[in-house]
Amino acid sequence: MQCSPMSIFRKLYKGLQDACYIWRKEMIQVVKDEGVLLFFIVVPLVYPLIYSWIYNNETIRDVPVCVVDDSHSHLSRQFIRMCDASPDVRIAYYAQDLDEAKSLVSRQLVKGIYFIPSSFETDVYRMQQGTVSVYCDMSLMLTYKAIFQTAQAVTMQMGGELQRQLGGHYTAREEAISARPLDYEDVPLFSPSAGYGSSVLPAVLMLILQQTLVLGIGLSAGTARDENPYRNLIPVGDSRYQHTLSIVMGKALCYLMIFLIMGTWLSAAVPKLFSFPQLATWQSLLKLMIPYIIASIFFGMMVSCTVKYRENVMLLVVFVSVPLLFLTGVSWPQSNIPSYWQGVSWLFPSTFGARAYVRLNTMGADFQDVMPEYRILWIQALCYFVLTLCVYRFQFWISRKQAMERLKYLREKA
Repeated sequence: MQCSPMSIFRKLYKGLQDACYIWRKEMIQVVKDEGVLLFFIVVPLVYPLIYSWIYNNETIRDVPVCVVDDSHSHLSRQFIRMCDASPDVRIAYYAQDLDEAKSLVSRQLVKGIYFIPSSFETDVYRMQQGTVSVYCDMSLMLTYKAIFQTAQAVTMQMGGELQRQLGGHYTAREEAISARPLDYEDVPLFSPSAGYGSSVLPAVLMLILQQTLVLGIGLSAGTARDENPYRNLIPVGDSRYQHTLSIVMGKALCYLMIFLIMGTWLSAAVPKLFSFPQLATWQSLLKLMIPYIIASIFFGMMVSCTVKYRENVMLLVVFVSVPLLFLTGVSWPQSNIPSYWQGVSWLFPSTFGARAYVRLNTMGADFQDVMPEYRILWIQALCYFVLTLCVYRFQFWISRKQAMERLKYLREKA
């Protein structure tokens, strides 16, 4: 049977009309549903601001530390003064012994202990190695880093001064070379402030975009199941919901219009508000965000087909949020992630979206440098689009089957 061009055009026009109708119905549903509106609008607007404000200081300063000085010598007092003068550590308490210092740590009055033994100065002047023991509260990585690195820097500086004094050199240049024959400069790459916010929050913003989208789509799907007497996503009795492609495209267009605005807010406005590194052009960000949002939309629509109740999607998304952040390779080195988990990470758009966004906006990479991630995002969008069509088609078949069984039952009863 041959189809004329006019009949093909009519089918396309009818499919476009159905898609626009479904888009309008889905947009009304988003506005009317408080839960969906919360995750589509309120959470993407407010949550990144709260998260960024928390880490706005970038680094921790004046971490309280307790000192146990059993040496009571000139060198031990010099060590304490230099630690207290550093920007990261503040000598808050002096304890008589380690037990008293540990009690201060247990009451969270201090975050670490510097223990200077009684033989500290004697060992140094005997040309033996002096030691300072550092005890840190490991519950917070940033406080541990500040306490340990401050003690390390002070001991290295004091060791250099003692080496210059004992070297017997005639000029200041000879003393400097003797104390530090190989000079170095510590330059934090891609994070001028060496802070947590500039290095990790850009990836978190991309993850928030995906997770809020999946949450909103899942809640919308749960609402559709609640309103449908057959507990399916496809309404029964509405002639506009007859073609799977129109249903998927209408819903996806609604989500795309909303999250193009939310994506602009998260990828461009929030970093600018909190002075995060912004090295990418708006053209590069737009090219990246379009496939990322589309892939996330179809991923969320596919996941929503497995959601039977509205609450289930919240449990699922909250459970996987932290593992997904680690799998991006930003907060944990990608090279140290086992190959099995790297394979699992390829299933999620956030993995490649976060990596590409960080390289573009934080590391200053060209768009050609993120072409592998860009292509994978388009491949994910296509794959999840096909899977969504298949799953919605299955839902459509179930709805029709249940309707026919209901009709048959009513006829037999009549």
